[in-house]
Amino acid sequence: MPELPEVETVRRGLEPLLAGARLSAVRVNRPDLRFPFPERFAERLDGARVERVLRQAKYLLMPLSTGETWVTHLGMTGRFTLDGRQLGEFEEPAPIAGKHEHFSLCADAGSGRTRIGFADARRFGFMGLIPDDQVDTHPWFAGLGPEPLGNAFSAEHLKTAFRGKAQNVKVSLLDQRIVSGLGNIYVCEALWRARISPRLAAGKVSSPRLEALTAAIRDVLTEAILAGGSTLRDFANADGGQGYFQHRFDVYGREGEPCRRVETHPVIRRIVQGGRSTFFCPECQKR
Repeated sequence: MPELPEVETVRRGLEPLLAGARLSAVRVNRPDLRFPFPERFAERLDGARVERVLRQAKYLLMPLSTGETWVTHLGMTGRFTLDGRQLGEFEEPAPIAGKHEHFSLCADAGSGRTRIGFADARRFGFMGLIPDDQVDTHPWFAGLGPEPLGNAFSAEHLKTAFRGKAQNVKVSLLDQRIVSGLGNIYVCEALWRARISPRLAAGKVSSPRLEALTAAIRDVLTEAILAGGSTLRDFANADGGQGYFQHRFDVYGREGEPCRRVETHPVIRRIVQGGRSTFFCPECQKR
C-alpha cells in the first residue's frame, strides 16, 4: 500500500494541475469503490474550483470553493491518469476509460484543460466529500497522531505515547494514533538506522534512542519523497515516472542479504509482527 512518501509524491504531481482549476465533465462510472461514492458526487464536484492540494497522513485533501473538501485514499492500486497518460508505472498499465477507471473529470486552468481519471483495479481506494469545518472531526481523521514531518512529532511525543507500553516498537509505530502516515517499509528502515530492535517493547526504548529514532524517521521519509517514493507493485507517482527509493532500501525486502552497515554481520532477517513482514539486522539491532 502506498505510504506517506508515495502519497506526497502524487500530491506534488497533482498540485500544479488541480490547484486553482475549475472542475467539469465529472463522471462516476460505478456506485462505489471501497465505500460508496458520496450522494450526488459528480454534481457536487462539477463547477467547483480546487483551492489547494494537501496531504494528511495517507490521504489527499482538496478543499473546494463550495466549502467542502474532496478526500481521496489510494488504497492499494488506486492511481490517477492525465489525458490518457498513466501517472507512473505499475505492474499493469492503468486503464484509460476502461473497466477499472471508475472516476474521471476535466480540470480547466490557465494552461488549458486536462482530463484526469482514477483507476483502481482492486477497489480498496475511496473518495469522500466532507464539509471543511468537519474534516478534523471526521472518523477518517479524528484521533490521528501527529505528522512525522511536522513540528508536533518529537522524541518527547513518542516517550509519552510509549510510556508503559509492552507492545513491540515496530507495531507501535504503525499505530496511526501514535504517528500518522507511517507504514511498514519506512518503519523497518528507520529502526535499522536508529539501531533499535523491532522486538523491543516500545516502553523500554530509552530517551536517547527515541531522539535517534525520530531523526531517522524524518530522514528516511524526506529522502524517499525526494526520490519520488518507492515503486514496488502498485504505486505510481504523478509525473509519468516511477519512484526509485526502493533501490536504497537498507533492510526492507533484503532477507538473506548482508547488512549494508557491516557486511560481516549476520544476514538480514525477516520476521512477522502484527501480520506484517519486519526486516532487520540481528547484530545492528540487538536491543
